[in-house]
Amino acid sequence: MTSVDADRVGPSELVLVLDFGSQYSQLIARRIREARVYCELVPGTTPWAELEPRRPAGVVLSGGPASVYQPGAPQVDPALFRSGVPVLGICYGMQLIAHHLGGEVAPADRREYGPALLEVSEPGRLFEHLPARLPVWMSHGDQVRRLPAGFRVLASSANSPVAAFDDGGRLLGIQFHPEVHHTPQGVDILRNFLYRICGCTGTWTPGSFILRATEAIRAQVGDGRVICALSGGVDSAVAATLIHRAVGDQLTCLFVNNGLLRREEPERVLDVLHGSLDLDIRYVDASQRFLSALQGVVDPEEKRRIVGREFIRVFEEEAKALAERRGEIDFLAQGTLYPDVIESTAPETAGAARIKTHHNVGGLPSGLRFRLIEPLRYLFKDEARAVGLELGLPEDLVHRQPFPGPGLAVRCLGEVTPERLEILRAADWVVVDEIKKHGLYRQVWQSFAVLTPLRTVGIMGDDRTYASLVAVRVVTSEDAMTADWARLPHEVLARISNRIVNEVPGVNRVVFDITSKPPGTIEWE
Repeated sequence: MTSVDADRVGPSELVLVLDFGSQYSQLIARRIREARVYCELVPGTTPWAELEPRRPAGVVLSGGPASVYQPGAPQVDPALFRSGVPVLGICYGMQLIAHHLGGEVAPADRREYGPALLEVSEPGRLFEHLPARLPVWMSHGDQVRRLPAGFRVLASSANSPVAAFDDGGRLLGIQFHPEVHHTPQGVDILRNFLYRICGCTGTWTPGSFILRATEAIRAQVGDGRVICALSGGVDSAVAATLIHRAVGDQLTCLFVNNGLLRREEPERVLDVLHGSLDLDIRYVDASQRFLSALQGVVDPEEKRRIVGREFIRVFEEEAKALAERRGEIDFLAQGTLYPDVIESTAPETAGAARIKTHHNVGGLPSGLRFRLIEPLRYLFKDEARAVGLELGLPEDLVHRQPFPGPGLAVRCLGEVTPERLEILRAADWVVVDEIKKHGLYRQVWQSFAVLTPLRTVGIMGDDRTYASLVAVRVVTSEDAMTADWARLPHEVLARISNRIVNEVPGVNRVVFDITSKPPGTIEWE
């Protein structure tokens, strides 16, 4: 399996975040992108020789849970510090700079976690035009006890005598976290690093991404042919529109009914797609194939792998049929996003822990005959939506709530059967219907029902029932990397619960999930 260069649309300005395992690493990347500078996460231990050819304008070293002086702690390649590229170390990243350049890092007398007041003594370029006293967010147990030769202290806090330093040039470190909302001027500090130290000008916009993406796709595809997995969601619709803009009728889109879709979804999605997109879209009903493959399977990771495998097999069969009439199909396009890559621990994010296998990343079978085109692979969801709007896609399509690639298979806990899917579809219909009726659909990230394998005792019509328990999940988020449960009005929750137990046969109890991400995930499986 290979992936074309169009997956990584490299702009003229690139900043790399070397990830050492911080829970905030993705936030760093997001804040940099919000400053209109393109940014990617890479494993912190990546040799500089592999990164240097990408000519980054700057590098950020993330925080992390380790102590730099412990055996086996992840280390940065010291060649980075000799490269002349500006480097900003955050928390563990700051300590790495001190450790590698002759300073001393040791345990602090007490751990510093939470709000702190930063006293800026030397603004330099990092704190230029900012107040001398700044509220910041700390999260560390070690501190820099001695500076490397040639460095100076820029700021301190009550528990961190060295809370920020620089070498007077391109190497800087801060002990606090500028990427979190608890550091109000954090974005300004990052912008100072990007614009005043790295020399960035902020050229990364949806329009510039579209231009570069279409050029890259056109160069890679050449005279080849592409099939695109079109689900009806914003990710695949944006990917298909980008590819169509690049190669025109060399693209054929496939909408596959895998039997795991929501009520009336195939009909509604096809109506929207045909009415909104000038694309060659073919409908494939493979529902029986998927349900047969999932029979008896309860493990969520296995479900995801099976769905990924069967999708590919369908694409291969359809490509073979198309090839007989139009010529060989060389490429498969997907709407893969950056969170999918991060959570599935793809090779470029090997430093991250695998949370779950996304069917379109880790769920793909080995020996794939297609080359992949994934033009959104390094975008977050809100960035994909911005690109969709720039492409002229309808707002209703662009702002459609996310739906998992494995569909209801990962919302039907336990075995997936036609009977259980019908119960889930009916409950899910109620949830979304009520969310829309109360004008909440665009205010929340996702809203859906989960069918659990639990059965509970109830009373309906004076009779004892022993029926299924449905969980309702409604979350708010910006990019799906973190999420919080939505504080729905009690009357909305009451209406959802009442309708489900009255309208959905086989359900007698409804619960509302109030778990954030982390520690939970948005989907239950």
